[in-house]
Amino acid sequence: QVQLVESGGGLVQAGGSLRLACAASGSIFSINRMGWYRQAPGKQRELVAAITNGGATNYADSVKCRFTISRDNAKNTTYLQMNSLKPEDTAVYCCNADVWEKLTDEYLEVWGQGTLVTVSS
Repeated sequence: QVQLVESGGGLVQAGGSLRLACAASGSIFSINRMGWYRQAPGKQRELVAAITNGGATNYADSVKCRFTISRDNAKNTTYLQMNSLKPEDTAVYCCNADVWEKLTDEYLEVWGQGTLVTVSS
């Protein structure tokens, strides 16, 4: 079984910064893609940023030049550095990973529980 646990959410003023972390644990052989998604009240979930195990990244247009995704493969952890935050960034941020699980020898898509980010104006 594989779990993703997010941390780092909270309340911040517009223009401020937060750093989210997502740690994977369990029966892991390897992790391919890791990503961050967000869902604001009344809106659909959207991809914020993603990173492959080789370090290739992609971002939503709305966060380019403000957010940076990174990962530590040795720790099975991905980070999302969020700068110049805006009220419209307010959402629940969820981590997602494509994991090759040891016990079942299969690829699984795993989701975290999410962490709330609130940006006040």
